[in-house]
Amino acid sequence: MSHRPRIAVTTSARSGWRIFPLVALNVWLAGGRARRWGAGRPADLDTVDGLIIGGGDDISPDLYGGRLVTSARLDPARDALERRLVEAAIALGKPVLGICRGAQMINVALGGTLDQDAYGTYTASDRVWTILPKKRVEIAPGTRLAEIAGTGPMRVNALHSQAVDRLGEALVVAARDRGGMVQAIERDRDPFALGVQWHPEHLLYARRQRALFAALVAAAGARRRHGAQLAAVDRMAGA
Repeated sequence: MSHRPRIAVTTSARSGWRIFPLVALNVWLAGGRARRWGAGRPADLDTVDGLIIGGGDDISPDLYGGRLVTSARLDPARDALERRLVEAAIALGKPVLGICRGAQMINVALGGTLDQDAYGTYTASDRVWTILPKKRVEIAPGTRLAEIAGTGPMRVNALHSQAVDRLGEALVVAARDRGGMVQAIERDRDPFALGVQWHPEHLLYARRQRALFAALVAAAGARRRHGAQLAAVDRMAGA
């Protein structure tokens, strides 16, 4: 058996073919081994040590009692799969990293809600739509994200229209943009869960972005050893 923690990565049916290799490379550089999951594919959490919920389609408001905006692009089968996986991963004590849509799915699966028209609500937020790091986010001090990636302002990309609204159970805000929109959330207890509103897989040249994948792999390794995940992440961040 490989010593590398096994990380499942869920992807969009539309863009997963080009996004998964990027995520898999980031996972490999962090010391893990990725496998692609999606609606219609086998998805057994007993076969992996950690989970990444990838970016892509909007999440249906049916999952949290919200209203549907006409611009939403939905994939109900993916919604159902990923909600089940996040709920099960937390119940089984397996760590989760959420990327863009994935951050939103972590929040919804843990009982939170989304703002369907985030830029309509947060009018002072910079609305950019690019894989280039042109958006500035502020990391909340005292959070695990601050330990992992540092406390200074971070330049990230942005490809989203929805954002976290009411927080799910045991989640805290780890970053916001200058308009106040939530840009990262994290779980305050084991198992490790972190969701970022941007796409770190496109920024693998940046040490702070690679650290997000390293944190997940550290937590997944701890889960494999039946150890404390947040403590393992803290050790990784302090190394």
